[in-house]
Amino acid sequence: MTKSVAGDLAGLQLPVERGCPFAPPAAYERLRAWAPINRVRLVSGAEGWLVSGHEEGRAVLADRRFSSDRRKDGFPFFIADAATLQQLRSQPPSMVGMDGVEHTAARRQLIGEFTVKRLAALRPRVQDIVDQFIDDMLATEQRPVDLVQALSLPVPSLVICELLGAPYTDHSFFQSRTAVVVRRSSSTQDRQRAFAELRAYMDDLITRKESEPGDDLFSRQIARQREEGTLDHADVVSMAFLLLSAGHETTANMISLGVIGLLSHPEQLALIKADPGKTLMAVEELLRYFSIADVVTSRVAIEDVQIGGVSIKAGEGVIVSGLSANFDPSVFTNPADLDVERGARHHLAFGFGPHQCLGQNLARLELQIVFDTLFRRIPTLRLAAPVEDLPFKTDAVIYGAYELPVTW
Repeated sequence: MTKSVAGDLAGLQLPVERGCPFAPPAAYERLRAWAPINRVRLVSGAEGWLVSGHEEGRAVLADRRFSSDRRKDGFPFFIADAATLQQLRSQPPSMVGMDGVEHTAARRQLIGEFTVKRLAALRPRVQDIVDQFIDDMLATEQRPVDLVQALSLPVPSLVICELLGAPYTDHSFFQSRTAVVVRRSSSTQDRQRAFAELRAYMDDLITRKESEPGDDLFSRQIARQREEGTLDHADVVSMAFLLLSAGHETTANMISLGVIGLLSHPEQLALIKADPGKTLMAVEELLRYFSIADVVTSRVAIEDVQIGGVSIKAGEGVIVSGLSANFDPSVFTNPADLDVERGARHHLAFGFGPHQCLGQNLARLELQIVFDTLFRRIPTLRLAAPVEDLPFKTDAVIYGAYELPVTW
């Protein structure tokens, strides 16, 4: 059994805000040193287990006795508002909220769209998109430029729109609504309105694809399900909601944070400038270092389980902290150091096990192209404000920066 947590760690409430973009919260470090699995309190008032060790985190995420179904009693949410919780639980499950054969079937339908071979064919188009937005940056006389709006957000938004078959002209709409949904500080009314508007948008988009298909992922999914006799409009809408929202928000934040990390560690940036062959290793290290989706890997036990010597009972919520696990010194030597030559692909930034991020190779492709191209074309790029003055997303489910002023 885990030891009782003492002192200021007793009754720790999640989520814990990051005080520094380059390090996990100090409470995570102390908890992991105390025991890799500990009882914590959620902002909803419920209790659950926080898994802060790397080995234990992988064990939970690979174990099918832990469910991803948000509708099950005990599933850990980081929302105190009862109405919002009810809304989340009442929605048809998307792939991330499915288990077992249902999840396997849903994932199998999409996995072919994200193979390394298919994504390699996208490389020239992604390169064109990145160059296009950097051209626009270089053409402006305005200084500083907000990199979030100039590059970080538009690149993955345009890429995912073209891949899925969503009109990029609608990007302001779905970007703004997604931002409200993932921000914990949003009011209940604003979050519910944004959620409903996104669902309505996806419903309309899929309805149009059903009657006017194109050469895109959504159209291919509809055609395949029609051929199999399994077409379910609501299921396709849920899939569309997940892919469009997650497909731009996460990568956009990683672009911004990756630029901040490299510009703040010029000796590391110099390594990939001198040898772009190291950029892929740098991408893995930046993913580990920032771990932007810290506590989205939540589960609920569906039977009694022993993990790391801890007895977790059926119905108890479990949160795997990817950020804490990715700073576990028993796995990553000197984890507080940003080391682009570390080659630490065994991080948990994309999760682990059956629910490991489906779009991870697309994210890697975009990040590699952005970093190589940005620092090659604007070699004198620098931050236009101290890191401590940047507005970080401490109130959001996905960590990042709201603005990133740069100049050259």
